[in-house]
Order: sequence, then C-alpha cells, then structure tokens
Amino acid sequence: MRRLFWLGIGAAAGAYVTKRIGETRQQLTPQGIGANIADGLRELGAGLGAFGAEVRAGMQDREQELSELVEKRTGAHVPTYGEALSEDAPRRAPGAGS
Repeated sequence: MRRLFWLGIGAAAGAYVTKRIGETRQQLTPQGIGANIADGLRELGAGLGAFGAEVRAGMQDREQELSELVEKRTGAHVPTYGEALSEDAPRRAPGAGS
C-alpha cells in the first residue's frame, strides 16, 4: 500500500513539473515574451490611470478648500477651474483688470 501511495505522489509531482516546464518553455518563446511585455504595459497603464485619477481628485479637493478659504477671508467668489472654463463664465480679454 505504501508503494502505491508513493507511486501516486511521484506521478502527481511528475505531471506538475511537466506542466510547469511547458508553461516556462512557452513564456521563453518570442510570442510568450511579447505577451509578458504587453501584460506588463497594460498593468502599467492601468496603474498610471489610477494614479492620475487620484491626483485629479486631490487637486479638486484642494482647489475647493482654497476657494472656500479665499471666499471666507475676502468675501470674493473665486471660480474654480471648471467654472472658469464653463460657457456660463463671463469672458474677459487677456490682461484685462478685475
């Protein structure tokens, strides 16, 4: 019975090792290397996109805080960047005074 057990363990280990060698061999082909690089670039792009979204959200929060602080101290409404770019905002000539 013990021999049968060890035979089963050996067969399972052999199958696992054979599968891993096949996967490694596939990864070392030019197509496999290209796929690995493409996956890495996709992950990098997703990470950069998430980072950019976090930075934009932080910028908007900070802009809101600063606008509220200026409005509280001076009483003057300071439009946010989005408000300044909207079509409802009055247009001024560059260099024109307040």
